[in-house]
Formats: sequence, C-alpha cells, structure tokens
Amino acid sequence: MSDDIKVLDELKESVRKIRGELKKKIIGQENVIDDLLACFLSGGHCLLIGVPGLAKTQLIHSLAKCLHLDFNRVQFTPDLMPSDITGSEILYEDRATGHREFRFVKGPVFSNIVLADEINRTPPKTQSALLQAMQEQEVTSSGHTYKLPQPFWVLATQNPIEQEGTYPLPEAQQDRFMFSIEIGYPSKDEEIEIVKATTVSNDKQIEAVVTLEDVKRFREIVWRMPVADSVVTSAVALVRATRPDENECPHEIKNLITWGAGPRASQFLILAAKAYALLENRPTPDFTDVKKAAFPVLRHRLVRSFHAEVDNVNADDIIRRIFDSLHT
Repeated sequence: MSDDIKVLDELKESVRKIRGELKKKIIGQENVIDDLLACFLSGGHCLLIGVPGLAKTQLIHSLAKCLHLDFNRVQFTPDLMPSDITGSEILYEDRATGHREFRFVKGPVFSNIVLADEINRTPPKTQSALLQAMQEQEVTSSGHTYKLPQPFWVLATQNPIEQEGTYPLPEAQQDRFMFSIEIGYPSKDEEIEIVKATTVSNDKQIEAVVTLEDVKRFREIVWRMPVADSVVTSAVALVRATRPDENECPHEIKNLITWGAGPRASQFLILAAKAYALLENRPTPDFTDVKKAAFPVLRHRLVRSFHAEVDNVNADDIIRRIFDSLHT
C-alpha cells in the first residue's frame, strides 16, 4: 500500500511537470491535455479531430518530448502504401563476400508514439496496416513477426471540414481507438496569447520529465486501481442505453441511433475513469469520472440515424440526452 501511495505522489508530480513543460509551446487546451494523458495512462489509442491550425501536431510532438519516448510522424497521403508504415524486405549485399539476403527494414510504426497525420487521406488498405499494428502490437512480413516497442501509442488526426478525396474510417475501425477527442477553437484571450507567443523569437525547449520506467509503473497502477461495483454498473448501464434494441435504451433515443457502443466501450469507460481519478490524485474513480470519459469514449462509437442527421443532432447531444434520461 505504501508503494502505491508513493507511485501516486510521483504521478501527481510528473503530471504537474508535464503540464508545465507543455505550457512552453501550448496555450490553453487544458481539457484536451487531460484527455490525452488519461488515454495514454490507460494504454489506449486516440483519434484527434479538429480543423487545421489548432496545434494538434505541435501538441502531440510536445507531449512526446515530455515523456522521453521515441516519436515518429507519418503524413498520410493517397499514394501511401502499407509498407511505408510497417516496413519492407530489402535485398542486402555484403560487399566483402558478395552474399545477398533479404533484411527487414522497420518502418515508422516501430516507435513508442506514432502520429498518423490526417489518417482519412489514405486508402483503406493503408489504414488497415496501421490499425492491425494497433490491435496486434506486432508486424508480420514474409512470415516473420516483429514485436512493436512498448509502450506503443497511436494518435491519429482527422480534418472534419474537408471530405473531398478522403477515406473516412468506418465505424468498426474507429472502435480500435479508445478516445475520440474534438479540439475546438481557442477563446479570444487564448488566441491573443497564441499570436503574441508565436510571432516573436521563442527559444524555450521542452524537457523530458518522465522516463520509460515511470510510464510502465503509472500504467500498472491504473490496472491495479480498485473500482466500486456501483461505478462499474453505472458505466455498463450508460453503454447499454446507447443500443436501440436494448430495453435500457430510453425511448426518445431509439430513433436517433442505428447502432450503439459495444462491450469494449464499457471496458474503456472504466479504464478512463481510473485514469481521470489518478490525474486528480484520487485513489478510486466515481461516476463523475465515468461521465467525463463518456464523451471521448462514446462519440465515435454511436452510429446516428437518418432522423438524427436531419435534425442536426450530433453524438455529444445524444450522450447528454442519455445522461438526462438516466438521471430523471
């Protein structure tokens, strides 16, 4: 128990340092940073959605520097091939002996943190190569299997306003991502600070404040954290309420959803709730943590009906209505 308390104190201090380092390059976005840290602590992958110019790439790159982990960025384009991500066999010749053999050259997916920039700009074949690596935590080439480094964290970005020439991820593939985080415009005061900070010389460098061993210990304590049965029951009830064929689904929600979230969403809700509690230095999560996790966990798992699209009811609106129905 004393060891767990020590790790909790270390995590609290590490989170404080990470936020302090990120402020050197990132202004505002506190909620987005909390979501990213919760997703990383839980061991899940993340989908970031926002218009261009909101510092999505800068935020991820800065966070990778704080964590002292290997980082690779892949710019997804229509001509990107699966081997450009996973790697390929290259014919190698030993000049001294003349011996030739094929050797596997690892691609950018062999990194602790991989940024898949604009993942919806590449065809499904290439998307699937990355998604398979996310699921299996390994890459297979020419009959040989290569383990990916641990931790392995994928963050994919999407531009929601430009759909021509894109290949949106199907709902089943979006389910591979634990979180879907929406990044909005900054407030007026934040935008003023952004302009001031980025139009003058800035030599501030982000320092690594968390080691690989720290990350492993922090993730382990997420899995060991106790959760009350009532919190688990609430999380499961919330997910089941998104399924229009279930009796738990409120009547006013049934015509807004074609398909709801599966059991993986219930698992992610609890893991995320644990991580949010840890970020606030609490020893166990409660329903407020589940509610906070509901939006990033569920928004990309709900398939809206034609009625919802016509009435311009988005996934977040549906989640709020479910909350209201469950607590009235």
